Amino acid sequence: MIAALRELEREKGIAFETILHGLEEAMASAYKSWWKQQHPEHDEDSLGVRATIDPVSGDLRVWIQELAEKEDEEGEVVTEVVSEKEVEVTDEFKGRIGAQTAKQVIFQKLRDAEREMTYEEFAGREGDVVTGIVQQQERRYTLLDLGKVEALLPQAEQVPSEPYKHGERLKAYITEVRRGTKGPQIVVSRSHPGLLKKLFELEVPEIAEGIVEIKAVAREPGHRSKIAVSSREPGVDPVGACVGPKGSRVRMVVNELRGEKIDVVPWSPDAAQFVANALQPAKVKEARVDPNTQTALVIVPDYQLSLAIGKEGQNARLAARLTGWRVDIKSETQLVDEQRGTRAAAEAAVEAAAVDAAAAEAAAAETVAETVAETVAETVAETVAETVAETVAETVAETVAETVAETAPEAAGETVEEPTEA
Repeated sequence: MIAALRELEREKGIAFETILHGLEEAMASAYKSWWKQQHPEHDEDSLGVRATIDPVSGDLRVWIQELAEKEDEEGEVVTEVVSEKEVEVTDEFKGRIGAQTAKQVIFQKLRDAEREMTYEEFAGREGDVVTGIVQQQERRYTLLDLGKVEALLPQAEQVPSEPYKHGERLKAYITEVRRGTKGPQIVVSRSHPGLLKKLFELEVPEIAEGIVEIKAVAREPGHRSKIAVSSREPGVDPVGACVGPKGSRVRMVVNELRGEKIDVVPWSPDAAQFVANALQPAKVKEARVDPNTQTALVIVPDYQLSLAIGKEGQNARLAARLTGWRVDIKSETQLVDEQRGTRAAAEAAVEAAAVDAAAAEAAAAETVAETVAETVAETVAETVAETVAETVAETVAETVAETVAETAPEAAGETVEEPTEA
């Protein structure tokens, strides 16, 4: 048995100590079950078994343990070995029961070891491209056979315009590797932008060597993609390196993506120039960027407007994703019309302001006039009233004085004559 375990270690790469330790645990569990059948009167909770296998001779030794529960310092209940006694392992147990248990444990350890090795192989490959064969298609996912393991291609990671046929070879991008009950579960994608980037790395040696660098990628799976590249050496054209002689390199990527159109544009540290490059194949006359609002105004010739926007705005949308700027595209005619409209609106605003100012002045003048008129009227009324009062007072005084003057002599004469008559 020891020789067989050593051979498994060499062939499968499983550590000898791992298999041996698993065998010891399995033999202890099997002996406990067999002992319980032989001694049904014993309490199972207080019975423990410990087994060891000699790594040289392969001899099996077993100890029966007496267990007891007690509380530790933290108040938790733990199981403690009170005593243990070595027992003789009979030939009955070593025969059928021991062989069957050893077989099951070895097979299980082999499966666990293979799963662990497969997981470790793919765990560090997230972000890589793998080639698989389409095995099974369901409504919500597709399975790809990668050789040692199957990869899951969910419906959300598929390209709607791509039909997958059973048995065809397919490249996919690894997005996630996680442990599962039946081995590692690998999730791949056909719509991830990283797939486009990795395919260019496989086809363009300058990218793999680090001479050409992929700065940004924007993709609408199945329709169109844009990739911005730059060169670390002045003598190397990054766009030409990616396109290849007569377009051979980019054609290989297009074929792998089932005819998806790809625009390779030069990257620039100048934001305005980068936005203009991102709108290729349209020709841009001028680009103005506003860092505060993260927007870019692009002016194109009238005949280039539809090309710059693209079908259903696709070209402008991809350019915005590639650069990270919000792109506003206008033709020269639209810009001139807007400038005229702005100028006319400014003139109209000035005229309206002048009219408002004149109206305000007129209203102010009218208010002043009314105020002056009221003040003058009140002053005149007060003056007239005072004059009339003075005139009336003087007239009344004069009249009274005259009346008194005329009446006084007559009264005096009558007073003198009365005594005479008497």
